[in-house]
Amino acid sequence: MSDAHDQGHDPAHEPNHEGPIKTPKQLILAVLASFLVPIFGIVLLVNYVDFGGKPGAGSDGMSEEAVAHRLQPVGRLTLAEAMVPGALRSGEQVYTAACGACHTGGVVGAPKTGDEAAWAPRVKTGYEALLASALKGKGAMPAQGGGQFKDVEIGRAVVFMANKAGAKFDEPKAPEAPASAASAPK
Repeated sequence: MSDAHDQGHDPAHEPNHEGPIKTPKQLILAVLASFLVPIFGIVLLVNYVDFGGKPGAGSDGMSEEAVAHRLQPVGRLTLAEAMVPGALRSGEQVYTAACGACHTGGVVGAPKTGDEAAWAPRVKTGYEALLASALKGKGAMPAQGGGQFKDVEIGRAVVFMANKAGAKFDEPKAPEAPASAASAPK
């Protein structure tokens, strides 16, 4: 019976139970490939996802215009008009040149120009008290608002700001020229 069984057996038709890795060198290469191929794939995927700047949906926060707008200076410096030597500036000119930088926006506690509620207690102290504060400085405000002005010009600026807030101060007049200058030959 065994002869009959052996006659139908063909060794070429036996299933192959060996794997594709036959040598230790092939095993080492397969292990390395199993680590390196996924890492290489992850690196490529990360580069694909992170390639270039992509703004958020509906956002232009990183556009050149938006960045330029955020980088604009907070304040602007305006040079005063050329003055004729000896000519006095008006209250509005002094305000624009020195006072407006803080009083327009209420910087560091400065009362805003035109804010009657903020100026009311100050106006009640009178023109002389306001002028003294402006000439000597008060709080964060330097003497003469940090500018180089004559006392009468500072007085005009004080009247300009106080009157914008409801005061009824008269603008100070220019000081009289000395008698010697008026009688000097021309």
